[in-house]
Amino acid sequence: MINDILNEADGKMDKSVGATREEFATIRAGRAHPSMFSKIMVDYYGSPTPIQQLASFTAPEARIILVQPFDVGAMGNVEKAIRDSDLGINPANDGKVLRCVFPELTEERRKEFIKLAKEKAEGGKIAVRQVRQKAKQNLERLEKDGEAGKDDVAGAEKRLDGITKQHTDAIDDLLKAKEAELLEV
Repeated sequence: MINDILNEADGKMDKSVGATREEFATIRAGRAHPSMFSKIMVDYYGSPTPIQQLASFTAPEARIILVQPFDVGAMGNVEKAIRDSDLGINPANDGKVLRCVFPELTEERRKEFIKLAKEKAEGGKIAVRQVRQKAKQNLERLEKDGEAGKDDVAGAEKRLDGITKQHTDAIDDLLKAKEAELLEV
């Protein structure tokens, strides 16, 4: 029973680290990458739809992404969604594709992105700590119900703390890598 709780917590913490990694992918560094568009939702015939379901992306150059909607009728909504997003770009529409040119990052903009990355990392750590808290409550419930001894629960809590530290350290490592990527000129 204790191992089930710890394994479930470990799996959920892995998902939190993965979600943080995906959040970092949306933060722009020196190169433009299609994953930067992953959080953008487009109003497609009245329903919010992820932009990846409506268009294909190509990166012909380091700072250019071409967005080609599958449905030309959705071109205006895709363009508006990109313009209104937090990417800070204004796509050029030639009727067939949207050309998204990312400007060089200024020092000020790099610092803003680092601050954003730190916020996303903290959100990931909070998610990991919430999983830990829930697992700790489940372990305490086992002890209270008499299904596990006090020593077993204490040992499990130590293992849980180790698992938690491992995952928060992974998020810290992701943050360091992202900061280095953002500071690279």
